[in-house]
Amino acid sequence: MKTIKVVAAVIRDGDKIFATARGYGEHKGMWEFPGGKIEPGETPEAALKREILEELDTEIEVGDYITTIEYDYPSFHLSMECFWCTILKGNLVLKEAGDSKWLTSDTIRSVNWLPADIELINIIEKGL
Repeated sequence: MKTIKVVAAVIRDGDKIFATARGYGEHKGMWEFPGGKIEPGETPEAALKREILEELDTEIEVGDYITTIEYDYPSFHLSMECFWCTILKGNLVLKEAGDSKWLTSDTIRSVNWLPADIELINIIEKGL
């Protein structure tokens, strides 16, 4: 089974975190933390800054490392490095995602998350 290495940004504004819904593909409409694949030779932090700029037209500051989620989907293994992030500049313009929401500890479980992202929520929920 192939492994796909990705990064995820838990973009925080006070007690709210930013989530996006997939706009395409097999998991269209399911919710996730924004991010994407790490390119060869790229650090996770650099990949995260590039992906958020590409997907959301927003510059972020990558903060503390949270965890790495290892999750087996039917056709691949996902290795997702997750970081707390804050917005430096931009308005989170959805270029690929179908929808977005700011969620709080009260609403974080109100959307249909991708399975790997649920594992991350179990870890970060206490910090909101």
